[in-house]
Amino acid sequence: MIVEMKKGALQEQVNTVVERARSFGFDVQLNQGTDKVVVAILGSDTGKAPSDAFAVLPGVESVTRVMKPYKLASREFNRRASKVKAGDIEIGGKKIVIMAGPCAVESQKQLMDTAKSVQKLGAKVVRGGAFKPRTSPFAFQGLEDEGIKLLAKVKSDLGMLVISEIVDVEHIELLAKHIDILQVGARNMQNYSLLKELAKVRQPVLLKRGLSATVTEWLTAADYLMAEGNKKVILCERGIRTFEDSTRFAMDISSIPVIKRFSHLPIIVDPSHAAGHFEYVPSIAKAAIAAGADGLLIEVHPKPEEALVDGLQSLNLKNFQKLMSELKPIAEAVGREI
Repeated sequence: MIVEMKKGALQEQVNTVVERARSFGFDVQLNQGTDKVVVAILGSDTGKAPSDAFAVLPGVESVTRVMKPYKLASREFNRRASKVKAGDIEIGGKKIVIMAGPCAVESQKQLMDTAKSVQKLGAKVVRGGAFKPRTSPFAFQGLEDEGIKLLAKVKSDLGMLVISEIVDVEHIELLAKHIDILQVGARNMQNYSLLKELAKVRQPVLLKRGLSATVTEWLTAADYLMAEGNKKVILCERGIRTFEDSTRFAMDISSIPVIKRFSHLPIIVDPSHAAGHFEYVPSIAKAAIAAGADGLLIEVHPKPEEALVDGLQSLNLKNFQKLMSELKPIAEAVGREI
C-alpha cells in the first residue's frame, strides 16, 4: 500500500501515518521527494487493512494499493524516474552511460590497456570481473583479491569509475572499499541473504536479471536491496534462457519499456552476454538504446582471441570504436546523448 502525502504535509502528519501502519504490524519505508513524501506500507497481508484507515488521516492526499509483489521498485512508490549517482556520473538521466571492459581481469597490462582505450572512446565506467562464478569448477575463476587491486589501480591512475561482480557476502568489505558499482550477477539475483547484506553498504548496486526470471521476480529482488535502505539500484537486462539456441540468451528488449512503465529504477543492457558472439553485440546494443535503455555494459578486450573468459562475445577495440560512433545518432534520435 502506498500513501501519498499532500505537498507541504507536516512531519507530525507523516509520523501519524507511520504510527498507524505500525499499529497494524506493518513495516514502513519513506520516500522523501522534493515536493512531497510517499509512505510505502510493507507486509504480506496489507490487504487486510482498510485503505480508509490511512485516507482519513490529516495530510494524506491519496492511498493506492499495490497488487504486485514488488513495492519499493514500483512507479506507485516513486512516480519520477530515479537517477543513481556513482562518483561524478548519473545513471538514468539524459546521458547514456557506457560501461566497458573485459569480462575477467587477467593482468595489469590487459586491464590498463583496455581501460585507457575505452575511456578515450567515451566509456565512463570500466568493467572487469575479479571473482568469476563459472559453470565449471575447472574454468578460470578470476584473479580474485589481486583482480580487485588492479581495478583499484585503474581507478586511481585514470580517474575512471569501476564496476565488478560480487559473488559472496564475505567479499563485501573488500569490494566496497575499492569498487564504485557493485554488480550482482544473474546467478545471484535471488540470493536474498547476499542482497540484504549488500544493501547495507549504501553503494550503487547493479542487479542483473536472472537466467529465467520474470520482470516481476526481478523487481521483487530489487525490493530486497531497497527495503534495507539502499535506493541506489540499477537494473541490468542481460537476456533470459528460452528454447532458442541461436544466441547465448534471448535478449528481452521488451523488458526495457515494461520496466520504464512499472518501475522508477534506471535500466541498462548487457548485449554481450545475450549475444554470445561479438557480431551480434552492436545490433543488440543499438536496439537497446532505441528502446530506452539508460546505458550499456559491454565486454571489450584488446585481444579477444586470447581472452581467458568469453572471448567470442567480446568486442575488440576497433569494433568498440565503430559501435560508439554508431550509437550517437541513435541516442540523439531518442532525445539522449552519449
